[in-house]
Amino acid sequence: MTASIDPFRSPVTDSQLDDLRERLARTRWPDELPGVGWSYGVPGDYLRDLVEHWRTRYDWRVAEASLDELGQFVTELDGQRVHFLHVRSPRAGALPLLITHGWPGSVFEFRRLVPLLTDRFHLVIPSIPGFGFSGPTTETGWNTVRVGRAWARLMHGLGYSRYGVQGGDFGSLIARQTAVADPDGVVGVHRNFLVTFPPSESAPLDLDDEDRRRLALLGDTSRAGYRAIQATRPQTLAYALVDSPVGQLAWNVEWFEAYGARVGVLDRAAVLDHVTLYWLTGTAGSSARLYKESAADWGPLAPLTVPTAVAVFPRDAQPVRKIAELSDRIVRWTEFDRGGHFAAMEVPELLAADISAFFEELA
Repeated sequence: MTASIDPFRSPVTDSQLDDLRERLARTRWPDELPGVGWSYGVPGDYLRDLVEHWRTRYDWRVAEASLDELGQFVTELDGQRVHFLHVRSPRAGALPLLITHGWPGSVFEFRRLVPLLTDRFHLVIPSIPGFGFSGPTTETGWNTVRVGRAWARLMHGLGYSRYGVQGGDFGSLIARQTAVADPDGVVGVHRNFLVTFPPSESAPLDLDDEDRRRLALLGDTSRAGYRAIQATRPQTLAYALVDSPVGQLAWNVEWFEAYGARVGVLDRAAVLDHVTLYWLTGTAGSSARLYKESAADWGPLAPLTVPTAVAVFPRDAQPVRKIAELSDRIVRWTEFDRGGHFAAMEVPELLAADISAFFEELA
């Protein structure tokens, strides 16, 4: 990597924050059916209360300062400006660890995780191209494969020739793609999200009742509408979300609140940090494009021999180990009794302990 690495501070102005509050105050609310709860989407009474909190009590400057404290930087990778956090460990010989977020998350996901890991790792936490301060993207082709290659260049550019990778949601797939791009540099892959698809007839497996139950859960597409839209018509969606902060909030918060199944599990200020970042950077469309660009990346995977750990949380995808082992060298598999899709925000102590234990095993 030959591009410079420069310190970064949020460019958000007071006028942008004033505009946000004014737009929230002028929200045009839709009608809704009585008594349907979350079954038709985000309920109006829930969203009105959250919008009022966003407008009158939420403080972006607090969120902004939390990133400054960690250390923000920007560089150019493959023609794209990339924003990242870089937190060095005080421990001599600490292993560098690259951590990647997913959608609708951001680097804000890892604030509670960072202090639990910095005694063991130098942390590099980039914003995916198209997300937050790494967006928007300006050309097609930014799929998970390209991001993985860019991340390998980022780590080598920082002087890290040997490092670990970790991720959930899209970050899980990007972590794997980084190892595919740099198998000699990546010492291990830790994933807290994994989707396993039914095996082909040419590779039959002896699946038990629990394995079949998990595959049946994968077949439930009732909550996949957001994915279908973002993977097919991200530009059409962008017009609505970039013009309406309440639209952006509703679109993102439905996933944060697990479609009404886990309302209030995540701190509302933490959720608003993510949504405000998407709004202020105008990256609703460019973040959604990752789904379209990466539609083929979830299919059959080339074998990967880099040691891999999988952390399975009960309120998240439920992968089948026998299937995962067809393509990956699984050396650690941990099933937790609590936690969900946003494990770094919900149960950071569990996730941090599993990450640390995995990489200690590899030492």
